Amino acid sequence: MTRPPQAITLQRLRPKSRMLGLALLLPLLSLEACGPKPDLVVYCALDQVFSEELIRDFETESGLVVEALFDLEHQKTVGLVGQLIAENAHPRCDVFWNNEIVQTVRLARLEMLAPYDSPAAQDIPATFRDENNLWTGFAARARILIVNTELANPSDLQDMQDIFDPIWNGKVGVARPLTGTTLTHAAAMYTTLGPEISDAFWKRIAAHQHESPPPVHVVRSNGQSMTLVRDGELAAAYTDTDDFNVARLSGAPVVAVYPNQKPGPNGEEPLGTLLIPNTIAILKGAPHPDAARQFVDWVLSTKTEERLAHARSAQIPVRPGVPRPDHVRSDFKVMQVDYNQVGAELAEHTQHLKAIYLDR
Repeated sequence: MTRPPQAITLQRLRPKSRMLGLALLLPLLSLEACGPKPDLVVYCALDQVFSEELIRDFETESGLVVEALFDLEHQKTVGLVGQLIAENAHPRCDVFWNNEIVQTVRLARLEMLAPYDSPAAQDIPATFRDENNLWTGFAARARILIVNTELANPSDLQDMQDIFDPIWNGKVGVARPLTGTTLTHAAAMYTTLGPEISDAFWKRIAAHQHESPPPVHVVRSNGQSMTLVRDGELAAAYTDTDDFNVARLSGAPVVAVYPNQKPGPNGEEPLGTLLIPNTIAILKGAPHPDAARQFVDWVLSTKTEERLAHARSAQIPVRPGVPRPDHVRSDFKVMQVDYNQVGAELAEHTQHLKAIYLDR
């Protein structure tokens, strides 16, 4: 999350297990060259600091050897998805554990995923399950504003448009909306709110990046957004609840604002805060389908979702009955999003956003 954008090197966790992390879009090392052949290959976009321990525990409980390819912070899910598409004719990966949803929907639309109705997912709400069982959502994050209370009053930053108030010029930020959950955030806005409102928001940010300082800083990643606010270099920035929780645990004077919780000017329903679940899916043609199903069942268990809620990532369970600590909130209005439609329109929105943000 806040690690520098560099390749993760091969690690030996135990004599019979290895975790493989390489620079994406570079030639992938032969898995066979790393020793005994794995029983399962997982590509994981959830930050390694959060997911590695879980994968290692699955190895211990199952006795299976797992190879895991992790993302790079500056490439995020887009890099892993590109790797999967490049390997589509000869899949290396069995299971894709994504830390968001629209890129998973994209893979489903490319007919790259295999159906699996996991018995562990029966109590997960239909909103977070593909109707054809191609993917399942769990353990979500919310798109929030992290606010440094020594620099700003959180009550002044309640609506997504509040970052444009002149009093915050040069003091707020957001990651460039071309990768990761910031891309999901932007794509969800275009699909849900339409191009007029969304263009007004994202073009307004991009148009002033030549200024010093720009009214809204465009930064490298959500992790950097969090760091700048935590360290007092910005008053507030968009990020995810997992990044916020890291800052909270450090003792920094920060709070999370869940935006768009108030009714509209004419009494309209609040827009709500965007919720982005993790997703898990089995690749079509997976080399180890039985092990893949076993891993999916394990990840989708209530036990795993509870662990993610209590972990430093503070993931929000999508099941109402899963225990969670008090700081993992569920008492907020959630933005109503058709994830399948967002995924279907993702390529169009991505190209549009590239035209706005590249070379700026």
